[in-house]
Parts: sequence; structure tokens; C-alpha cells
Amino acid sequence: MLSLQPLSNPKSSSLYSSSFTPPNSLSPKTLKPILAFRPSRNLYPSIHSMLQYNRKPQLAGDTPRVVVITSGKGGVGKTTTTANIGLSLARLGFSVVAIDCDVGLRNLDLLLGLENRVNYTVVEVLNGDCRLDQALVRDKRWSNFELLCISKPRSKLPIGFGGKALVWLVDALKARDEGGPDFIIIDCPAGIDAGFITAITPANEAVLVTTPDITSLRDADRVTGLLECDGIRDIKMIVNRVRTDMIKGEDMMSVLDVQEMLGLPLLGVIPEDSEVIRSTNRGYPLVLNKPPALAGLAFEQAAWRLVEQDSMETVMMEEEPKKRGFFSFFGR
Repeated sequence: MLSLQPLSNPKSSSLYSSSFTPPNSLSPKTLKPILAFRPSRNLYPSIHSMLQYNRKPQLAGDTPRVVVITSGKGGVGKTTTTANIGLSLARLGFSVVAIDCDVGLRNLDLLLGLENRVNYTVVEVLNGDCRLDQALVRDKRWSNFELLCISKPRSKLPIGFGGKALVWLVDALKARDEGGPDFIIIDCPAGIDAGFITAITPANEAVLVTTPDITSLRDADRVTGLLECDGIRDIKMIVNRVRTDMIKGEDMMSVLDVQEMLGLPLLGVIPEDSEVIRSTNRGYPLVLNKPPALAGLAFEQAAWRLVEQDSMETVMMEEEPKKRGFFSFFGR
């Protein structure tokens, strides 16, 4: 049986407590095979040990931290990860600017429910048609979260736009009169072409999103090498859409297998959750759900570790031996 155990950190020995009562679908029996956290030396697979609201995480590193969320393969959940981690950071009290670098197929505004408020983009800023603060879309739910889109889906990107233009944009965000944000999160497009090179140019750390299938892992391994060649050494991974029933039946690679293949620190493990589709269609990120979805809780924990530049490790827990009866001789 698979469970997750965070690395011990003396600065974060106390964990959150929550005032809400988990529904039946999030009972300890349901959480145990997916997430089991150890605040001390004992395992407490309860929902209260997964939330850490009794303190604010300590921001590590120099600000603003420029983080690119990438994968190489499309459809693994980069935009979903950007939306949920970005809003989780905003809920923790940090100022966040999320940049959607997917030029022709932008979707981050849809997942955030801000598609009707994007009037100006970076293209208009570069052309001198508007100011940078006019292109920034502030979320009404959390005023310290802002969205910035590179271009409109049907517009043509200028030929001169590239990594240098995005570096100028990041520097302009840092030099704002009200102060630079704590986090600049870049939603990287799929593939390893010019859009990928543009997105990773200003970043100094990366979050690699992958799913436990061989195609995603091969692309993730390739992207890891490209990130390291570009000078990005701080690379952590999020394993998305994990199904413990398939892992138990040996139909899906475990998180341990993924970590051994890629050799990257683990930022978070996101279980398969039907609430992801519902939240996407509503334009309402998972982390804002009440009561929170299981995947939303996992995104919150990943955001917490991102703030403190922490990571987690996976451990295997042996299952309790089954009682063997008379028919066990026949394989039952």
C-alpha cells in the first residue's frame, strides 16, 4: 500500500488543524491508502494532519521567485497545477502573478474564471497600447493574485517576442511601484519548441508535472535535461492523477517508481479526483472548494512545500496479511 511521508523539518514540526468536519468520502479509511503524513514518530492518516493552518510558512529564497511549471507532454495538468498552486500561495498571504505563456491555446484564464476580464495582454503592452498594470487581471476572490496573458488565442504573436521579451516583462513586474510579487508563476506550453524556451528563460526554479505513465516519464526526463542545460538546477516534480487501486493491481507505476526513474525531489502527489473536471468547467479552482476536495488538499500541501523549498519522500507500507481460509489452497 502506498503512502506519503514528508521530510522531517525542525522549522515545521507543528501541523495545521482544521475546524471543518470531513465528509464520509474523506474518512481516514479513504485517506490512508493515498496520503499518510507523520508529524512525529507515529502515522496519523487523518485530515487534520494534512492541513497546517496554525502558522504561516516561512518564505525561503530571494523574492520574487520565478517558477516555471512545465512537463513537455500535454494534458498532464500543468495549467491545473498553476491555477491551484497559485491560489494556494495567495491564500497563504503571498502576492502572486501567474503568466500564461501558451500563446495560441491559453486556458489558465478559463480555469480561474477570469476569461471575461482579460481585455489587454502582453502584446498590447509591448505595442504601447496599454500599461502593464492594465494587462494584469486581479482576482476578486484574492486581491494578491494577478493573471497576465501573453496574447489572445486568435492573435498573432510578434516575431520579435521571445525569451528576452519575457525577461523584460519579469523585470518590469519586479520594478513596480507597489513592489514586486513574492512569486511569479509561469504556465509553460507543451512541447520543447520556441514557446518552451521562451517560458523557461527568466525562471530560476521549475516544477515538473508528470503522470505515472511511460510516455509522460520519457518526456519529463527529456525536459529535465533541457532545464538543467538552461541553468535551472532547482527542479521538483509533482506526480498527478495517481490511482492507488491501479498501483495495487500493478497496472500503474507507483510514485516510488516514478521518483527512481526521474531522480527528482518530490513536491507533491495529486490523486485522481473527479472534482478536477467539475472545478475546471466551473472556473473555480479545487483549493477554493468547501469542503475541500482530496486533490485540492494535495495542491495546498505542494504549495506549502514550494514556499519553504521543502520536499517529501514516498515510503511503502506493507499491507496487513489476509486471513487464509480453506479455499486459499485454490488461489482464493
